[in-house]
Amino acid sequence: MTTRAGFVALIGEPNAGKSTLLNRMVGAKVSIVTHKVQTTRARIRGVALEGEAQIVFVDTPGLFKPRRRLDRAMVAAAWGGAADADIVVMLIEAHRGISEGVKHILESLKGLNPDQKVALAINKIDKVKSDSLLQLTEQMNSLHPFVKTFMISAERGHGVPALREWLASELPEGPWLYPEDQIADLPMRMIAAEMTREKLTLRLHQELPYQLTVETEAWEERKDGSCRVDQIIYVMRDGHKGILLGKRGETIKAVSKASREELEEFLGRKVHLFLQVKVRPNWLDEAERYSEMGLDFKDGNA
Repeated sequence: MTTRAGFVALIGEPNAGKSTLLNRMVGAKVSIVTHKVQTTRARIRGVALEGEAQIVFVDTPGLFKPRRRLDRAMVAAAWGGAADADIVVMLIEAHRGISEGVKHILESLKGLNPDQKVALAINKIDKVKSDSLLQLTEQMNSLHPFVKTFMISAERGHGVPALREWLASELPEGPWLYPEDQIADLPMRMIAAEMTREKLTLRLHQELPYQLTVETEAWEERKDGSCRVDQIIYVMRDGHKGILLGKRGETIKAVSKASREELEEFLGRKVHLFLQVKVRPNWLDEAERYSEMGLDFKDGNA
């Protein structure tokens, strides 16, 4: 049997469902999923197996109009991931149709190599009637020469197997890029930090999700098979620290418990998680923070 392997970039507006689709394809939670936009900061790769093919997904930050250095670095990472991939899948939401953001992405697609295979995946199909889906398909294909169009629901799994099978058949022939049991190429430290950041985002809602970052400072393997994980949550102001800790430390305790439980489930062993909150007013302008997120600090230049 001939093996195939290659990279697939998922692109789209924030909240289009890229992380949900990635997790559905891979069959494990490797990219954080929240209702907050712009939660995927790094180019997280998930690895899915389909027959004799290994599909390596590059989950890119949502494409939007960048305002801050961090935004610019995220958008540069997204297009970098698309340019390097064997196949690009553009994800749009069925009920939102051709928004200004979608038009912007379609325009930017023209900058890719003309031979680049770009497929269209219309997500959240359960939210609209079938006749409007057909109309949206025709409109999108008149605006860009997509090689294939898929109707999916990433959340429910509808149409996802067909998309995965097609991707597997289109990848170049060659040896697998990762060991069979490896689902993500992100170091475990970063996956653990993303899990904690997801819990913070869900817990804090509108209060300060974009003004904090989480780093795994230390990871210690213990003789009994468990591990100790020390993380620092950086916030920009003293007031943020109070919000994060909560009354009598209730917020940080709840976040720590939820994150530890998910990490234990992911690793299949006991985890001792310790969280610290530090005020760092200028973390958005520190090159080191960008490296931790898998982004290039230079890409944030105006």
